[in-house]
Amino acid sequence: MSRSRSTAASGNARAVAARLLDRIEGDGAFANLVLASAELEESDAALITELVYGVTRMRRALDHLIDGFVSEPPDLAARNLLRIGAYQLHLMGTPAYAAVNETTAAAPRRQRGFVNAVLRRVADLEAAWPTEAIRLSYPDWLVQRLERDLGVDDAHGALEQMNRPAELSTRPDGYTQDRASQWVAALVGPQPGERVLDLCAGPGGKATALASSSAAVIAVDRRPHRAALAAAAADRTGAALAGVVAADGRCPPFPPAVFDRVLVDAPCSGLGVLGRRADARWRVGPDDVEELAGLQAELVKSAFEMVRPGGVVAYSVCTVTAAETVAIDEMVARDMPDAAAVPIADCRWRPSARGGLVLPQDHDTDGMFIALYKAPGG
Repeated sequence: MSRSRSTAASGNARAVAARLLDRIEGDGAFANLVLASAELEESDAALITELVYGVTRMRRALDHLIDGFVSEPPDLAARNLLRIGAYQLHLMGTPAYAAVNETTAAAPRRQRGFVNAVLRRVADLEAAWPTEAIRLSYPDWLVQRLERDLGVDDAHGALEQMNRPAELSTRPDGYTQDRASQWVAALVGPQPGERVLDLCAGPGGKATALASSSAAVIAVDRRPHRAALAAAAADRTGAALAGVVAADGRCPPFPPAVFDRVLVDAPCSGLGVLGRRADARWRVGPDDVEELAGLQAELVKSAFEMVRPGGVVAYSVCTVTAAETVAIDEMVARDMPDAAAVPIADCRWRPSARGGLVLPQDHDTDGMFIALYKAPGG
């Protein structure tokens, strides 16, 4: 593997991790993209990846451990070094001498005394957590919302599980995808020769899975780059998509009632995939949930216009908030009362409204919701 200039210059994996963390929080860069673009020494890559993702997830808890020993807030560079040290001490089980000494060595000379002094105090600290939100390292609003929507035990179980990366699996066609997403595609159940519309298809995982049934699948996404990702996924897996279209799913360029099945794998808050998206918990706010729920309702209504009488509309999201799951089903019941809910005949899914819910702790997957409806008239 090629040598990164930053790795070579520092000689210390913790210094590289600190600089990547500065980009994530200071510049708003995405953690996965920052790591993907960094050329890391093979010997350092695993440690740097663990530190970057782990500190990004747990930074609220880490700041709680640190802040009792600083008289004024440190700058971002110093704070990230302190977080790296605290993460090793309290969450990685790194021996104190190694965590303190190596992290201190990664600091600029002018900050080494400060970093060393704080981390020695953190090393001796017995952690006490004033709230579950701080212990689990999530925003207060997010914890409170999931406690309300799921119940305290299930909410804390989901949040705890998402502090560990979800296990991905590789399909027979070589596409790497969370298992709950694969279960969604299976429940849509396309038959050979059917016309199927994936209304929010990027990056193409579900569209290519649907196409494996020999159905004629058209993949649509509003954002051209995501539509391109779906096309690339088809090329990579050998899936024969009937078409890839960049268009808004709320007004797709097709005649009404022409598809046998329509999947709305809708844009959502992503609060079921925080195990894979380390920084997402700090990017999503409560207003986003309400805004996305409105978009989801519009997409579902559009799907019912696109499906033939007696056809199937499938709605799925990789989130677990009631506004984006139960409330959407309630909207369908209210606004499309002649549409019949199709039971989810798969015991891996918990009953939720008239659909099914998988929480991350159930099967070590993403959190996911699905509801299936038979359109009236068939």
